[in-house]
Amino acid sequence: MATRVQHALEQLKTSGVRITPQRHAILDYLMESMSHPTADEIYRALEPKFPSMSVATVYNNLKMFMESGMVRELTYGDDSSRFDANVTDHYHVICEKCGKIEDFMYPSLESVEHEAELATGFKIKGLRMELYGVCQVCK
Repeated sequence: MATRVQHALEQLKTSGVRITPQRHAILDYLMESMSHPTADEIYRALEPKFPSMSVATVYNNLKMFMESGMVRELTYGDDSSRFDANVTDHYHVICEKCGKIEDFMYPSLESVEHEAELATGFKIKGLRMELYGVCQVCK
């Protein structure tokens, strides 16, 4: 995991972004977290280590990571935006009770994109899919 974070930090440096300890910590937390955290959850997790950091700092850095293509904002599930540092093609399973989101990959869904191109003539650039249910903790 550390190499993934280092690679991301190198990418940022090359585009002229200064790597602050807070930026490093936010990116590290996102890449290690499998829970698709909200900005508030990231802030609460890092606040003990960075007492002077504000929620606005977290939001501003998340925005910059999204603009750099390193983080995706997930705007489904519960009402809060959640953030995902896994920008590879994958789908999400969302708990209707607690809002927990888990990653899911099913390679043959790529054929849906191909079929959609054939049927419509569109050039498909991506597929967003979410499945809803109840997680193991909530059932």
